[in-house]
Amino acid sequence: MKVIFLKDVKGKGKKGEIKNVPDGYAQNFLFKQGLAVEANNANVKQLEAQKRKEQKEAAEELAQAKKLKETLEQLTVELKAKAGDGGRLFGSVTSKQIADELKKSHDIKIDKRKIELPDAIRALGYTNVPVKLHSEVTATLKVHVSEQ
Repeated sequence: MKVIFLKDVKGKGKKGEIKNVPDGYAQNFLFKQGLAVEANNANVKQLEAQKRKEQKEAAEELAQAKKLKETLEQLTVELKAKAGDGGRLFGSVTSKQIADELKKSHDIKIDKRKIELPDAIRALGYTNVPVKLHSEVTATLKVHVSEQ
């Protein structure tokens, strides 16, 4: 019997796949547990429509990420910190501080975990910080740390 999996079933199939399984397994386990539905014309068309919708949403998300990348690469985030001799900071500038300043001054909300700062900024001056907006889109944000 052909079935469409609604959820991942270990060893049998992943969500959205159409597979041939034994009739008893489908009737007694997959259907009763809500893990699959029979692959008739109506269900197959519904699955295809859902896949098209997901592809459209993914394309829109990618377009928004590219637009945000263009915006971010034009900006410079200005931060002030106390510094000692030679431009070394007392403490450091973290990704959380960069995200907060971006939200406060430019009204752009970015999760601090998306700001890929290998280690905190510990010196005055300009630093280019990569920001992962999407699996395919990474922007470079300029951060200027000046003395307080």
